[in-house]
Amino acid sequence: MATLKLTQVRSLNRRSERQRRTMQALGLRHPHDTVEHRDTPQIRGMIAKVQHLIAVEEHDAAPSEPENAEEAPKEETPEEETPEPENAEGSEA
Repeated sequence: MATLKLTQVRSLNRRSERQRRTMQALGLRHPHDTVEHRDTPQIRGMIAKVQHLIAVEEHDAAPSEPENAEEAPKEETPEEETPEPENAEGSEA
């Protein structure tokens, strides 16, 4: 899934409360703040309402590991067993 890099380029001074709240919901508070969001219809809708205040860059989702890297087999570690008490219900002598 693609990601969007949003950067606030204009101040929120003299902007409507609705635009201020949209910017806050996007995680932008000050000029030159930058955040990344997944490309969803909800985020695109918020961007459309404040497009004159932000700059948008599209990025493809980077794979977490290089494609050519071979996966090392995962070693299974045995779970340590905790010894149970010999007489769990209490002893009456």
